[in-house]
Amino acid sequence: MAAPTVEPDPYAERPTLWQRRPLLGWMLAVFFFTTLLTCASFPPLNIGEAAFVFALPAILWAYKRPPLRAYAWTVLGAQAVAWTIILGWLHNVTWVGLFLLGPFVGLLIGVWYLAVWWTVPRLVGHQAMIRILALLGLAALWVMLEWVRSWLFSCFPWLPLAASQWQRPLVLQIASYAGAGAVSFVLVVFNLGAAAYTHRIFFEGATGLRKRSPEFMVALMLLVFTSFPFLSEMLGQQRRQLMRVTLVQPDIPQNEKWDRERATQILATIQQTTYEAAARGASDLIVWPEAVTPWALKRDPNVALWLDAVVRHTGRPLLLGTVAVEGAGTADEQWFNAARVVLPGSGVQEPGYAKRKLVPFGEYIPLRPVLGWLTKFVPIGGDFQRGASALPLTVPVNRAPVRVGVLICYEDIFPELARESVQAGAEVLAVLTNNGWFGEGGAAYQHAAHSVLRAVETRRPVLRCGNAGWSGWIDEFGNIRATLTDERGSVYFRGARTLEITRDLRWRDRPSFYTEHGDWFLVFCAVLATAAYYLVVTLRPPPPRAEGEPVF
Repeated sequence: MAAPTVEPDPYAERPTLWQRRPLLGWMLAVFFFTTLLTCASFPPLNIGEAAFVFALPAILWAYKRPPLRAYAWTVLGAQAVAWTIILGWLHNVTWVGLFLLGPFVGLLIGVWYLAVWWTVPRLVGHQAMIRILALLGLAALWVMLEWVRSWLFSCFPWLPLAASQWQRPLVLQIASYAGAGAVSFVLVVFNLGAAAYTHRIFFEGATGLRKRSPEFMVALMLLVFTSFPFLSEMLGQQRRQLMRVTLVQPDIPQNEKWDRERATQILATIQQTTYEAAARGASDLIVWPEAVTPWALKRDPNVALWLDAVVRHTGRPLLLGTVAVEGAGTADEQWFNAARVVLPGSGVQEPGYAKRKLVPFGEYIPLRPVLGWLTKFVPIGGDFQRGASALPLTVPVNRAPVRVGVLICYEDIFPELARESVQAGAEVLAVLTNNGWFGEGGAAYQHAAHSVLRAVETRRPVLRCGNAGWSGWIDEFGNIRATLTDERGSVYFRGARTLEITRDLRWRDRPSFYTEHGDWFLVFCAVLATAAYYLVVTLRPPPPRAEGEPVF
């Protein structure tokens, strides 16, 4: 016999959306705040303080033991959206690349959040030391995932978390010992400690001394001990002039750069901008950006003649980025994205510098036998060849040579390249780049943030010269000493400016600890993450404490 049908009470209070979907509030809040804080941490918003709490909402939710499916969809979706927004400037080159790269980076970072979901609930009831070691292990895992980005799928270590502090140099100083990864480590530990403290106060009902959070105290101590001890060194600098440098931004539109019909006009623009800057004040060196000449050096003999005429007119050495061809017209012809020094009276100097880290699909096609049907974004020459030498280029300054380590395009996002240049004897690093491909969005600022990290890591001044910005220079402690801007305050303009470059005598011919010892901190993080995983898996929390007994 069928059971009687029960009619719903028409006067009964209906459950709200939040009652029917108890996870929805957490999902929306975590998605919104994670996306917002991640985007705000980096240029162009430049709210570096957001990096101290960007992961707090997701970590806090992990304490509530949410279902994996809901948590994964929320955090992975938030990261995919955030990084698509952060890399939005890429749409000027390729929409397809943007919607592939943005979600990929976001999903890779999202793996760390899944580790948080697995780890944090298992810490409840453990002694403070075990909880702290587990959270340090999670921070170490973050550093390892940033390193994975530096070699996975042709390498794209763009915007490590440390880059969020590019305008806050005090926080960056530990990078001179352990690299930018150590800065990321400190920031992630702070996020984890702040989340533990927040959970203690608002969700554990702690009162009095029970509000104390060992995790947060350790996070504060780590932040203080990796920054403030460097304050006296930063304030006690012994700066002396190294050279006066004229940075030239020709601002050549990318749709014109390789147009042969516009080549003469482009040369005239570069020449006029340079001559006007030279007339305004004497300098020791003129610097042009990446691939500035519309014709390849050595392939067209007129390029060297024109360069010689320019330096004879200015009477100053010139450092420029240019496409160079070796073995032009032969079966062994090779194309390089290169840099050369041109001296008055003796012309183009050899040897030059050739870019060591090429842009996939821009300067070469990866897996050419398989993807041979694809063409490069840069419409000139065949696949470029990699340079093999980090030797600096020597520039005569007041009869005293200055050794300049060159980094072309996005080479400054790779710390090992800057280290190799300094190990080879570079006294100053020069980044020659062309961010004109990416419009006037956040690309130039995001790129410049990496130069700040390299300056701190190597304790060498860094010059930057872009086609239309960001151009300027950064001292050994990550202080931005000068930025080229126009009357509107924009870095995107055509013009030039002469800057006085100084250096701290205490770091003359002296390598930083990181320059000498490299990525030792990554090994430390691998050991720490492994040890933390072992502790969480093998140890069980002790029995619950008696009522009223303090928690430490």
